[in-house]
Amino acid sequence: MSKFKYSVGPWNVHNGADTYGPPVRKEIEFEEKIRAFAEIGFSAIQFHDDDVVPNMNDLSEEEIKSEARKMKALLDNYNLVAEFVAPRLWMDPHTIEGGFMSTSKKDREFAMWRSYRSIDIAHELGCDKIVLWLAREGTLCAESKSPVEATKQLIEAINGMLTYDKNIKVLIEPKPNEPIDRSICGTMGHVLAVSAATIDPSRVGGLMESAHAVLAGLDPSHEMGFAMAMNKLWGVHLNDQNGMKFDQDKSFGVENLRQAFNQVKVLKENNYGACGEYVGLDVKAMRTTVDKDSYTHLENSLKIVKALEEKVNRFDYEYQKKCVETRDFEALEMYVMNLLMGIG
Repeated sequence: MSKFKYSVGPWNVHNGADTYGPPVRKEIEFEEKIRAFAEIGFSAIQFHDDDVVPNMNDLSEEEIKSEARKMKALLDNYNLVAEFVAPRLWMDPHTIEGGFMSTSKKDREFAMWRSYRSIDIAHELGCDKIVLWLAREGTLCAESKSPVEATKQLIEAINGMLTYDKNIKVLIEPKPNEPIDRSICGTMGHVLAVSAATIDPSRVGGLMESAHAVLAGLDPSHEMGFAMAMNKLWGVHLNDQNGMKFDQDKSFGVENLRQAFNQVKVLKENNYGACGEYVGLDVKAMRTTVDKDSYTHLENSLKIVKALEEKVNRFDYEYQKKCVETRDFEALEMYVMNLLMGIG
């Protein structure tokens, strides 16, 4: 039986539209997604602010809170909870040039307004985590922004959130590029440095996504392990990636099974989840997927995580120790491969 609790976001089930083509599947109603997530076995839902309150830019603060309470009632109806709320700054006309790092003071103020409203929404949903995916916080034209000033602007923005709510935790989800060319905060090392520079580092940590580590040319399990060594891994998004391309969000383990195994291994070995953390999925159905299989990528990802968890349970640590002592790493690698292939 899995020791982990799992979370998922409503964007993980979508109509298949992409940059190069129109929708290929029918849109699924929001509540139907929530119902299906509960049936599949998820415990928590990941939210963007406008997943909860779609027209929030047109509402007052009290109206936003009122709408958030309706979502809380919906979650309660399906015995689900909210894991976090993330301000979706990258989709707004105000933030085409960045939010916290925009060259426009007015747009930076808008980014903070959305961040504060996300905190309000999180409070109404009963969660204490705000996730910052810094999608447009960097440059397309290298000379357009000072990396020094941009980094200071990010720290200032996080300080504003920490001051606004004394209980909120801020989780930075690093990604090295896309949709911008050069990110200001691209790896877990950047996240921890930013955390240390804030007014309350104890409330600023990281959320590591498998594909984002691959895009940075790094190993996801090492990025996770680095954060856990500092007690800063407060969330994970498991998925997969076929090399350093665009962010593919493939089902977990379908491209890099050994890499996936080591992610589950490092999480289990270090008791991830003991403080209430969730194992999140951020996976998308393939564009060619038909309507009836709209949730299959989620089901497959869970099956793979749980199968790899069982492999980790069977891992022979005494044999590992023996191989390390004798420097027989060829034998250790083959042991892992046989374990994954079900040989022996």
